[in-house]
Amino acid sequence: MWPVGLFPGGRSESKILRSYPLLEVYASAWKNTMGWRMNGSWIALLDALISELERRRSLGVLYVGVSARAAALLEQLESLPTEARVESRARPVTASGPAAVSKEAPNPPSMAAATSSRTQGVTGTQGAEAAGGVVDAAVAPPASKLSPELFPGAASVSGVAAGLSREARIAALAELRQRVLQCVKCPHLAATRKNVVFGVGSPEAELVFVGEAPGVDEDEQGEPFVGAAGQLLTKIIQAMGFTREQVYIANILKCRPDTPGQTSGNRKPTPTEMATCFPWLREQLLLIRPKVIVALGATAVEGLLGKSTVGITRLRGQWQQWEGIPVMPTYHPAYLLRNQSLVEKRKVWEDMLQVLERLGRPITERQRNYFTRAGTERT
Repeated sequence: MWPVGLFPGGRSESKILRSYPLLEVYASAWKNTMGWRMNGSWIALLDALISELERRRSLGVLYVGVSARAAALLEQLESLPTEARVESRARPVTASGPAAVSKEAPNPPSMAAATSSRTQGVTGTQGAEAAGGVVDAAVAPPASKLSPELFPGAASVSGVAAGLSREARIAALAELRQRVLQCVKCPHLAATRKNVVFGVGSPEAELVFVGEAPGVDEDEQGEPFVGAAGQLLTKIIQAMGFTREQVYIANILKCRPDTPGQTSGNRKPTPTEMATCFPWLREQLLLIRPKVIVALGATAVEGLLGKSTVGITRLRGQWQQWEGIPVMPTYHPAYLLRNQSLVEKRKVWEDMLQVLERLGRPITERQRNYFTRAGTERT
């Protein structure tokens, strides 16, 4: 029996965390058992659900949120007699099926489009072929269009960890951190790193800053943004009215990029390194569920949003979106250290003012005038 009481509150439709193996087994069993009674749209929906579950699990996400009603529907499989399951497997599962059978099957619930993520899911047709079913491509929905009734986490990032208490969220992040500390997916980085730089801040932060990769100082201390650029970031955070402990700070890469043949300096992470490490960051963000993400610099934008052809100069200050969460691209603090222009500092600050407005935070007149000739300079 699944732990329905995992989340307090007493609401019948409260979100419940389910592990991927359980969901995939039950979704597949439901299709195998009842498929002969379903019309093509229902089969396509189940195939899309299974494909999306497989995609998310491949990205490192361990749990998804489902409603109590969906959990009850899946648990009905336990009451089905074994012979019924055997009989159903002998029947052909097709998209159309006999006309009489199609009349018995209800129409599937309306499917709401989910927010597109950095990595797109497999289409319903592809998922059906992988599962051995036959689905008409005309009625097969993409994996990103799943019924919110069966899979509420597909439509919003809040569905993945909704209802988690602070203690449960801290425990989940601690478990994730232990897995990240043991990661050797990039052997060349694992061989040269001193520390894995996981992330730091509040597990319930409404604001997350995402940078590029650890530098020498971060590699030494195991904490992101502790060097000169990190000190400037801390000043920006404080000017916004936060402390480092109230926000969350992480990087696209958890290990410092190796610099063979160099005695100093850093290098940009490769696309392969970013793609390999991104699932760790993705799971962090899904657990924290911030209201806003700030992408610091072009590499962070590329790693988070997959936009490598659009420069940070064009994207900066323009709202983007990742998994339903607003993303504000801005310059990396290291850029401001190289360019002390009041104009450039003001650009970053205007981006932060947009972030404060999106968060609904109060903004004083003094804050609005930072880095203007009439205002007070902060750094």
